[in-house]
Amino acid sequence: VRDCIQKTLTEWSSKISQDQNQETLEVLECTVAQAIEKINPEERDELKVSAKLFIVGSNSSSIGSNSSSIRDAVDLACSALGVAQLDSIIIAPPPVEDGINLSLEYLQPYWKELENLVQNKKIVAIGTSDLDKTQLEQLYLWAQVKPSSNQVNLASCCVMPPDLTAFAKECDIQLLTHNDPKELLCEASFQEVLQESIQNVKANKWIPLWLLRYSVIVKSRGIIKSKGYIIQAKRNAS
Repeated sequence: VRDCIQKTLTEWSSKISQDQNQETLEVLECTVAQAIEKINPEERDELKVSAKLFIVGSNSSSIGSNSSSIRDAVDLACSALGVAQLDSIIIAPPPVEDGINLSLEYLQPYWKELENLVQNKKIVAIGTSDLDKTQLEQLYLWAQVKPSSNQVNLASCCVMPPDLTAFAKECDIQLLTHNDPKELLCEASFQEVLQESIQNVKANKWIPLWLLRYSVIVKSRGIIKSKGYIIQAKRNAS
């Protein structure tokens, strides 16, 4: 992720004029057009577009920003790939403080916005990551749009927990595995990359909000046609 961000920022900053690269800007849209492959509408039915959304660090404690973060992430992914909707999206639980269990109340604002996006036909299926049997059951019973999948971290278990397996089978939830680190991108790491890539930027003013990883898969062959990351950060005015 770090390498991708660094390469994009370095290439982007080398192409813009210096007057555009001032700290007065609150939004910097850093894209390298040739790095993104838009989907040909004629091929859309043959492709599956899936994504995993990571809410980053300090943003996770701000309930008001949750829904807009999820909406922005889905809109930007659809726009970048030239599609009207994503086939599936998995949300990684936002980081919680050590010793605190992830509660249903903490997940609800995120899930409500995902449900809105399903109802507005921006997403087909929604899933979760790293929920144990109790957490998954609580979410399933409360949710209007049920989770279609739950990812389990390979590092935390070599064998799927039997209670989770039984519950998932009973409720037709697909259990998947992943090996993403607990924190895919921390604030300090992002600021470091920013400092190295763009001249005269006050990196410590920029806070990452979310990171979305997308994959475009050819359904018939199960191969990845393209993949990439989209990240959003905001400039702290203080």
